[in-house]
Amino acid sequence: MSNCHSSCGILGLFLGFLTGVVWLLLSILHVNTGFFTLLGLGSLGTILNILIALIGFLVFIVFGLLIFKKAWRCYYKK
Repeated sequence: MSNCHSSCGILGLFLGFLTGVVWLLLSILHVNTGFFTLLGLGSLGTILNILIALIGFLVFIVFGLLIFKKAWRCYYKK
Protein backbone atom coordinates (compact mmCIF):
# COMPACT_ATOMS: atom_id res chain seq x y z
CA MET A 1 0.00 0.00 0.00
CA SER A 2 2.16 2.82 -1.22
CA ASN A 3 1.44 6.42 -2.11
CA CYS A 4 -0.58 6.99 1.11
CA HIS A 5 -3.40 4.63 0.17
CA SER A 6 -5.34 3.13 3.03
CA SER A 7 -8.70 1.55 3.69
CA CYS A 8 -10.18 4.97 4.53
CA GLY A 9 -9.69 6.89 1.30
CA ILE A 10 -9.55 10.60 0.80
CA LEU A 11 -12.79 10.45 -1.19
CA GLY A 12 -14.67 9.03 1.80
CA LEU A 13 -13.23 11.70 4.06
CA PHE A 14 -14.13 14.43 1.59
CA LEU A 15 -17.70 13.13 1.25
CA GLY A 16 -18.04 13.11 5.03
CA PHE A 17 -16.77 16.68 5.13
CA LEU A 18 -19.28 17.75 2.46
CA THR A 19 -22.09 15.99 4.32
CA GLY A 20 -21.29 18.02 7.42
CA VAL A 21 -21.27 21.22 5.36
CA VAL A 22 -24.66 20.40 3.80
CA TRP A 23 -26.31 19.64 7.18
CA LEU A 24 -24.83 22.82 8.66
CA LEU A 25 -26.06 24.95 5.75
CA LEU A 26 -29.54 23.43 5.85
CA SER A 27 -29.76 24.29 9.53
CA ILE A 28 -28.39 27.81 9.14
CA LEU A 29 -30.81 28.56 6.29
CA HIS A 30 -33.72 27.16 8.39
CA VAL A 31 -34.71 24.61 5.77
CA ASN A 32 -35.00 21.97 8.49
CA THR A 33 -37.23 24.19 10.63
CA GLY A 34 -39.56 24.78 7.69
CA PHE A 35 -39.72 21.06 7.03
CA PHE A 36 -40.46 20.24 10.66
CA THR A 37 -43.11 22.98 10.79
CA LEU A 38 -44.69 21.49 7.68
CA LEU A 39 -44.87 18.16 9.49
CA GLY A 40 -46.60 19.91 12.39
CA LEU A 41 -43.80 19.56 14.94
CA GLY A 42 -43.75 23.30 15.76
CA SER A 43 -41.34 24.19 18.56
CA LEU A 44 -39.78 20.74 18.50
CA GLY A 45 -38.55 21.66 15.01
CA THR A 46 -36.44 24.45 16.46
CA ILE A 47 -34.79 22.09 18.95
CA LEU A 48 -34.17 19.52 16.21
CA ASN A 49 -32.73 22.26 13.99
CA ILE A 50 -30.23 23.19 16.72
CA LEU A 51 -29.25 19.53 17.19
CA ILE A 52 -28.79 19.03 13.45
CA ALA A 53 -26.66 22.18 13.28
CA LEU A 54 -24.52 20.93 16.16
CA ILE A 55 -24.05 17.50 14.59
CA GLY A 56 -23.26 19.09 11.21
CA PHE A 57 -20.66 21.35 12.81
CA LEU A 58 -19.02 18.44 14.64
CA VAL A 59 -18.93 16.34 11.46
CA PHE A 60 -17.46 19.32 9.58
CA ILE A 61 -14.69 19.72 12.19
CA VAL A 62 -13.88 16.01 12.59
CA PHE A 63 -13.71 15.19 8.88
CA GLY A 64 -11.86 18.44 8.17
CA LEU A 65 -9.21 17.47 10.72
CA LEU A 66 -8.99 13.95 9.28
CA ILE A 67 -8.47 15.34 5.77
CA PHE A 68 -5.78 17.71 7.07
CA LYS A 69 -4.11 14.87 8.99
CA LYS A 70 -4.12 12.58 5.94
CA ALA A 71 -2.75 15.31 3.67
CA TRP A 72 -0.08 16.16 6.24
CA ARG A 73 1.03 12.52 6.49
CA CYS A 74 1.15 12.12 2.71
CA TYR A 75 3.13 15.33 2.26
CA TYR A 76 5.70 14.62 4.95
CA LYS A 77 6.01 10.87 4.37
CA LYS A 78 9.56 9.66 4.92
